[in-house]
Amino acid sequence: MAPLDWGLGHTTRCVPIIKCLRQFGHTVVFAGNDIQQAIVGGQFPDLALHPLMGYDVRYGRQALILHILRQVPGLFHRIREEHRWLANFVEREHIDAIISDNRYGLWHPEKPSVILTHQLNILTGLGSLADAPVRRLHYSFLQRFGSVWIPDLPGPENLGGRLSHPKKLPLQARYIGWLSQLEPVRQPLKQQHLLILLSGPEPQRSLLSEQLWYQACILDVPIVFVEGKEGFTRAAPAHIQHYALADAGQIQAFIRDAALVVCRSGYSTLMDLAPFGKPAILIPTPGQTEQAYLAKALSKRGLFYEASQRNLDLKKLLAKARLKPLLQPTGLPSDNTLLEPAVQDWLARL
Repeated sequence: MAPLDWGLGHTTRCVPIIKCLRQFGHTVVFAGNDIQQAIVGGQFPDLALHPLMGYDVRYGRQALILHILRQVPGLFHRIREEHRWLANFVEREHIDAIISDNRYGLWHPEKPSVILTHQLNILTGLGSLADAPVRRLHYSFLQRFGSVWIPDLPGPENLGGRLSHPKKLPLQARYIGWLSQLEPVRQPLKQQHLLILLSGPEPQRSLLSEQLWYQACILDVPIVFVEGKEGFTRAAPAHIQHYALADAGQIQAFIRDAALVVCRSGYSTLMDLAPFGKPAILIPTPGQTEQAYLAKALSKRGLFYEASQRNLDLKKLLAKARLKPLLQPTGLPSDNTLLEPAVQDWLARL
């Protein structure tokens, strides 16, 4: 079979798919913005990288769904633009097939196209009457792709809940297991610490960072504080190790040796955490209904703790975590038992 050229959207969950394709002997190319190229290029220095502008959704201080809805016309325009971009890119670079990570314009009428998404049910925060037409519109976009890959487990040990397990799946949908750039190690190797791992859009990342930093400075436990912002420095007290950014190897070691993790409830973060079996306090980004749902649903199942950014009290949360042990997830997907067959079946149709 001829080598496969592959155009992809974004995020670190691309990493195991790239590894899988290269393991099967195919050539991969990656398209994304500067940050995405830096992340993926850091893992694969020999990978061909191409610029592709993101959707650049903007969040206000409240990040309300109405603020996002006002950007919908611009998003539809961006989707049309990236579809035209892909047509030219496929011809110029001789692309054989496309895998898109949540990029709805990256499908091709003549080339096998996959979209990767965990959020089949989009929760608007405005109730079921608003959710239903949004879901129909979403499915109309998904139907343009030959395959829909869902990065979750099909059974009860899933992470996505209602988001990734709708009453009716798209006909071309398939669960491919959790995707993470990290390789979980269940036993810590060093003295355990509190890991504060920040990520997500501004200005909410900075608002949460300031809250957590002030409270972390007056605690008497060892802390690793990952800011999630390039070039950001702080004068740290002796019990805190501060990092502006951390690469995959560092994050893997930080999670491995952590007694407890404090982080956002973004889905990619959850896929990184769950295989380690680490307890975590999830703080949803205000106004992001997906993160709010995930934090609440997983807290109810006893897998993670949930906290609100408003009136955040880190000391009380740590005391609660000591008193209330969590369940351990059992469906560890680190062996790619779902991903590899999905990739092989897809490649067989080229």
